[in-house]
Amino acid sequence: MTDMLTIRRPDDWHLHFRDGEVMRGVVPYTARQFARAIVMPNLSPPVTTAEMAAAYRERILAAVPEGERFTPLMTCYLTDTTDPDDLARGASAGVFTAAKLYPANATTNSAHGVSDVAKIYPVLERMEAEGIVLCVHGEVTDHQIDVFDREAEFIERHMRAIVRDFPKLKVVFEHITTADAAIFVMEQGENVAATITPQHLHINRNAMLVGGIQPHNYCLPVAKRETHRLALRKAATSGNPKFFLGTDSAPHLRSAKESSCGCAGIFNAPYALESYLSAFDEEGALDAFEGFASLHGSAFYGLPVNKETITLERAEVPVPESLPLVDEEIVPWHAGQVLGWRIAS
Repeated sequence: MTDMLTIRRPDDWHLHFRDGEVMRGVVPYTARQFARAIVMPNLSPPVTTAEMAAAYRERILAAVPEGERFTPLMTCYLTDTTDPDDLARGASAGVFTAAKLYPANATTNSAHGVSDVAKIYPVLERMEAEGIVLCVHGEVTDHQIDVFDREAEFIERHMRAIVRDFPKLKVVFEHITTADAAIFVMEQGENVAATITPQHLHINRNAMLVGGIQPHNYCLPVAKRETHRLALRKAATSGNPKFFLGTDSAPHLRSAKESSCGCAGIFNAPYALESYLSAFDEEGALDAFEGFASLHGSAFYGLPVNKETITLERAEVPVPESLPLVDEEIVPWHAGQVLGWRIAS
């Protein structure tokens, strides 16, 4: 049995920091574990220009604890009226690492998202030419589509068209939740990849609904049937370079989660690596973890692998029921549970 694992320092290829006091409170959790992170732009107002992204990056860097080495990688929030020139200039200047497609009203702060994918075809054409990565929240938002079917429907309506019409565009299908998405990604060329969250490796949709409503297991896209969870585990632990780590960590205070209209999002940043590694351990796939966590994402984005390493060791790690944040509290993923791995001191 392997009791200690040393890997290149990982990156998080999808997460939310929010802004203001919440951002300042949660950045240290990510900076402790990851060297870089793709930061989502769905603030209020959203990060739609290179100037806004550069300013947001500075606010994040100011929140990184002294002595930690962490680089936020910024994304542009695409809208129906995104300026392709500003996006290209921002990418050329090193401000934007990627651009994010949110279907309008698909998730938190996505009201300004894209109402019709066809409207951003000129932007996608420019991104393809400039080598800018497209990150996709893959859900349709039509009210007549069951919430558990929204990802599969998005594949048929939009993803197939995007990869067909822009065959050289690099596309990351983010936080996939279904076997449909895993199969779709595997069927495409090397320019299509996907991120997988820790929660979607651990829970199915029962975790939200059995024993009463469980708001801290609610995120978007929602967890699906057990067959989909198992398919995601198989994909993540397969060693296939198309799949890599993206936590989708999304902080909401307890008061916002435990309300009459609880916010979508799981705050998994404090114990992200421990959570992922527990799943890989259960699958007997510890040898595949470095690729998933540290190698595949940087290769896809064309960035160098981190030189530093991090060591995790087998140990019992009790996760607290809550953590202090902004004079309130936030509930971390796995609250009240015991994980089997920790970052070695």
